[in-house]
Amino acid sequence: MPTEEPSDETVVQTASDAAEGVIFSHYKQSDVRDYDVTAIFEDGVLEVDVYLNAPEDEDEADPERVADDAALAARQAVDELFGE
Repeated sequence: MPTEEPSDETVVQTASDAAEGVIFSHYKQSDVRDYDVTAIFEDGVLEVDVYLNAPEDEDEADPERVADDAALAARQAVDELFGE
């Protein structure tokens, strides 16, 4: 029995939620100066871009690394959504 594919909106929301979850697991929301998660799902291809402007403090995570981890988490969440 074929299963119904998630809608494009569901895919984008899943990716965005996962990326934001990673960002805010490393930083308090009040410490993040600015961030943007852009998730585009077209023709079965997911593109994720994460911009993060957060303090660079030796006691905190590296913002560039957190942004990369957030994008990876977004892709993994979508893979799980599709059961891969």
